[in-house]
Amino acid sequence: MIETVVESIRVNLVSNNRVVILKEVDGDRHLPIWIGEFEANAIVIELRHQESPRPLAYDLMRSLIDALGGTVERIIVSDLTQDVFFARVIVNQQGQTIELDARPSDAIALSLRCSCPIFVDESVMEKAGVSLDDDEDADHFSDRSGSDRLSHGAPGRLEHPTAPVGASRPVRAGANHVRSMRA
Repeated sequence: MIETVVESIRVNLVSNNRVVILKEVDGDRHLPIWIGEFEANAIVIELRHQESPRPLAYDLMRSLIDALGGTVERIIVSDLTQDVFFARVIVNQQGQTIELDARPSDAIALSLRCSCPIFVDESVMEKAGVSLDDDEDADHFSDRSGSDRLSHGAPGRLEHPTAPVGASRPVRAGANHVRSMRA
C-alpha cells in the first residue's frame, strides 16, 4: 500500500470536468482520478477548512460512524477495472474491522473529514500513476513509460494556464485547460 495525500483538485476549463490528484507521500508519483462536481466541491470545502451552511453527506457519514462508536481508520483506492476506480473505507467499531465499498471520491471526502490516511494499492498506482517531469520544457503528467495520459489509461494531457498555488511555474502538457483548486 502506498500512502498518498490530496495534492489538488483540478478543473478542465473546456469540459468543466474535475480531477482529484493524489500524491505519493514517499515518492513523486501522482494518481489522477476523474470525479463529479459535488464530490470535488466537498473535498475543496474540507481542504480549505470552510464550513458548509448545512451538513453535507460526508459530514453525515462521519457523524453516523461516530455515533455508532466507530472510527474511520483509513481509506484505500483498491482497484482499477475497466477504467473504473474502486475504494474501501476501513472502519473500526469496538475492535471489529469493517470494510465498506465506496467510490474513491466519496472515500476521499470522508477521509478528509475524519483525518485518516489515504492509501493506494500498488497495482492501481502501477496502472494509472503518473509522474511530474522536472524538465521545465516538458512539464506534464506522464506515466513511467513516457506516454501521456491523464487517468486510468485515458489519453490526453493536462494543461494548466496558471501555476498551481505555491508552484513556481505552470504544468503544461496539451490542449486541455485546467484550473487548480488547492487549500
